[in-house]
Amino acid sequence: MSQATANAKVRVMSGNEACAEAAIAAGCRFFAGYPITPSSEIAESLARLLPAIGGKFIQMEDEIAAMGAVIGASLAGAKAMTATSGPGFSLKQENIGFAVMAEVPCVVVDVQRGGPSTGLPTMPSQGDVMQARWGTHGDHPIIALCPRGVRETYDLTVRAFNLAERYRTPVILLMDEIVGHVNEKVSLPDRIQVVERGAPAEPPAEYLPYRVTPSDVPPMASFGTGYRYHVTGLAHDETGFPTNDPHKIEQLIERMHRKIERHLDDIVAVDEDFQSGARLGVFAYGSTARAAARAVREARERGTAVSFVSPTTIWPFPAEAVRRLAESVDRILVAELNRGQLTHEVEWAAAGRAEVTGLWRVNGEPIRPADILDRIEQEAS
Repeated sequence: MSQATANAKVRVMSGNEACAEAAIAAGCRFFAGYPITPSSEIAESLARLLPAIGGKFIQMEDEIAAMGAVIGASLAGAKAMTATSGPGFSLKQENIGFAVMAEVPCVVVDVQRGGPSTGLPTMPSQGDVMQARWGTHGDHPIIALCPRGVRETYDLTVRAFNLAERYRTPVILLMDEIVGHVNEKVSLPDRIQVVERGAPAEPPAEYLPYRVTPSDVPPMASFGTGYRYHVTGLAHDETGFPTNDPHKIEQLIERMHRKIERHLDDIVAVDEDFQSGARLGVFAYGSTARAAARAVREARERGTAVSFVSPTTIWPFPAEAVRRLAESVDRILVAELNRGQLTHEVEWAAAGRAEVTGLWRVNGEPIRPADILDRIEQEAS
């Protein structure tokens, strides 16, 4: 881990602009993408910023090619990112699965909009939550982060790159249209922590790209540095070549999951604000968490005790935080811009300790603080 200097000036910027600037600060030097609302400003910003520092920006012919280019750039040693939304995120899924299986670090930004299909290109949604977890096929681990505002978008973009490099995995930054397009006054950090991928200590002749290590994260050699190895989406052994050996296949899949599951304390981040005597808890994430935070504050001012849990890591799911909440309240209200994608996860994690209800919206309108406050008062009465 190293220190990197960032721009410490107070700025007025959008979430998409903050994402682009944070990527540069985290060491991103390659971006491949295809314009799509509401993520296009990320590409526009990086088309200007990357060439100025010797980085590479490529507008590809489609989202499939963009994801492939990002994988190639990462294998060659560059910190790489792509950004998309809606249908573009769907198109990237096969290559996201390849990046998972080949353990290629990269960052995929999805600025969510309403769907299915082309749906609501200019309106907000949180409808890609389950796609972020299960969009590609097979039993695979994934990390997905979800910012609630502009400054947090900056911080979580840096964190996405750090987690990708530390655990040799793709990381999804799951924004939404409100966060991507809102403009806020923010004070950016003057210094940030930057993680670099672990390089092999052994000479090329002894290098195994998928060797089992104590951390479960194999060192990664960059192409062009004298190390030659095979990269495939097929199940493979420690050399990278395909195998049908059941023992080696199981060893690979279990190690890939273990490298995430062993480090939940480092990966999972959640804000917990428990209030003494509260019988109701609120769970919200992304832009909806901003509305929920205000509603909770106003409810407390009116004398209603309410606890509040808001994760910035939604995959792996913060089950332990939900369990703690469920043990302290009778009911949990989940507010989200979909038809209950994380409500079901909260219900699973609560495991009957508390009743779980949802406040959902899928019409392109945000959930407002007053909407959540009304439900809080109903649930608390």
